[in-house]
Amino acid sequence: MGEGVYKEKLLLDSTKNFVTLIGANKFTTVLTYDDHTGKVSPKGDSINTRTSWSFKILADNFTASNITFQNDAGFSAGQAVAVESDGDKAMFTNCRFIGNQDVLFTNSEKSRQYYQQCYIEGTTDFIFGPATVWFEQCHIHSKKNSHVTAASTPAEKKWGYVFNDCVLTGDTSIHNASLGRPWRPYAAVVYIHCFIGEHIRPEGWSNWNNTDSYKTARYAEYKNYGPSADPAKRVNWARQLTDEEAKEYDVRKFLSNFTLTK
Repeated sequence: MGEGVYKEKLLLDSTKNFVTLIGANKFTTVLTYDDHTGKVSPKGDSINTRTSWSFKILADNFTASNITFQNDAGFSAGQAVAVESDGDKAMFTNCRFIGNQDVLFTNSEKSRQYYQQCYIEGTTDFIFGPATVWFEQCHIHSKKNSHVTAASTPAEKKWGYVFNDCVLTGDTSIHNASLGRPWRPYAAVVYIHCFIGEHIRPEGWSNWNNTDSYKTARYAEYKNYGPSADPAKRVNWARQLTDEEAKEYDVRKFLSNFTLTK
């Protein structure tokens, strides 16, 4: 794909497996749209979180690199998904995910996804859903005192979100963001060897307004560093992985089931 801003609502249906998109430049090859909750579609339906996507991927074995995926509805627009990724074995490399609330919707409990050296920014719950997802050397940027993740991992899935060797930053005005809050019981999120910026609250996590989901949430960290990485200040229902437990999180094993060609 050449440089340019492509403003169009895009759907890759489930029959279009093994599609690859390669942009000319991740900053100047931009796929964008501006649907958001409350907006009315051309058919007369009210847009909601699940229909607000700029790009929806239903196909398996999708890969993308050097592209910005964006929802430019605006800071106060409410839920406005840039990418809804539902297919299995999705891979994104050197991409940017730009928006505000609910930017990246990993919306299938059967889906496995991999993001390498990507930049993801947003305000509230901007990485969310039930999929199993590995984030490798990604930059995660918060633009509001809210929540980075809202995982809804099924109880039977061992892993939910794994952030490995990532960098978490925030706007200079942000000092009370959380690493995540559990959208459903058994939400699973792990940060391993990540830089945790000062925008993250000392206790790390949020219990979502004292609902019971936090009691079974599987939130953990391992050898994180940075101004807001002190394990002694974390909530008592999150934990630090042991050395042996951390060894189980192996990206080579995660990627061993991915098929990159037909």
